[in-house]
Amino acid sequence: MEPIADGTQRRTRKIRSLLLRSSKKAGLSPGSVVFVGERKLPSTTIRIIDYDATHHDEREVSSAEECFPSIDSPTTTWIMVEGLQNTEVIEKLGKHIGMQSLDLEDVVNTFQRPRFEADEDQLFCVVKGLRHSGETGELSIDQTTLVVGRNYLISFQENHEQAFEAVEKRLNNPGGRHRSQGALYLAYSLIDALVDHYFSPLEIMAEHIEHLELKAVSDPRPEVLKAIHRTKRDLAFVRRSILPMREVISAFQRSDSGLIAGSMRPYLADVYDHVIQVLDIVESFRDIVGGLLDTYLSSVSNRMNEVMKLLTLIATVFIPLTFIAGVYGMNFDHMPELHWVWFYPHGFWITIAVVALLMLALFRRRGWI
Repeated sequence: MEPIADGTQRRTRKIRSLLLRSSKKAGLSPGSVVFVGERKLPSTTIRIIDYDATHHDEREVSSAEECFPSIDSPTTTWIMVEGLQNTEVIEKLGKHIGMQSLDLEDVVNTFQRPRFEADEDQLFCVVKGLRHSGETGELSIDQTTLVVGRNYLISFQENHEQAFEAVEKRLNNPGGRHRSQGALYLAYSLIDALVDHYFSPLEIMAEHIEHLELKAVSDPRPEVLKAIHRTKRDLAFVRRSILPMREVISAFQRSDSGLIAGSMRPYLADVYDHVIQVLDIVESFRDIVGGLLDTYLSSVSNRMNEVMKLLTLIATVFIPLTFIAGVYGMNFDHMPELHWVWFYPHGFWITIAVVALLMLALFRRRGWI
């Protein structure tokens, strides 16, 4: 995991950059298609997968106009738009399929909260994907908007979504179920893959929390406290991003749109259960990390008590020894022991050793050491 200072500064820079881009919309009319977010891909790319039970065609195109024949064809078409910075492409595709200007505005606004809307001809769904960077250890959220018609699905993706790769492989299988199903089943498959992909970053986070727990008990350094606070912040970020997904799946499941067949509702209910499971895991992690703070403080306190105990024992042992040394260091003439030849090597040091050993034996018997 990245150092807390670096992680905080990186997030602060991101927030400032996003706020600066959001300010560009000030004064524009509602529905203005202005990209708001971080450019996670160098350019906007368009891929088309056209399929049915008997054929499968995949290609990359360079303009929105090249997608129009596929959208209007009777076969099922999946159009993947990766990278949201080219608003012209997104606006042309949206207008061709009859999207509302306010929906187009939400497509290019990566701050958009997950939501679902449906009518008789089209479904509009904003979902969030969870990503864990192995290099920096940072959690990030990628936005994907799914627009579903009777025979087409357009996914507007902020980033390349790894979770969708498994669905693409299933579409390559001629005998697979996906090839004989329509756009709605494809939309369910993409959302299901996205939700299932949450578990991989959470598994990494679980290992990180276990490591923090061991460190909090065995080696409670200030760096561990910083890592605990950073993990609490990451979990709050994940929960805030995933929690609205529960509402989205629930609205999808309860929608009375004619596009949603009754046979799809059990599948959507299964996705809803997975979202609830993810949220339960996140809540459990938050409780554990909250307890780690108490564990860390207890470990620090115990370590301090051990140090104070050792110092107190040492000071206690040296109190009588200091007294003896002080008495025989006063240099009075009427101290006959000072004139004994063997008193210093035999009398004084033997007395010091005996007193120290007796005190240590007493401490051990009492269980103090």
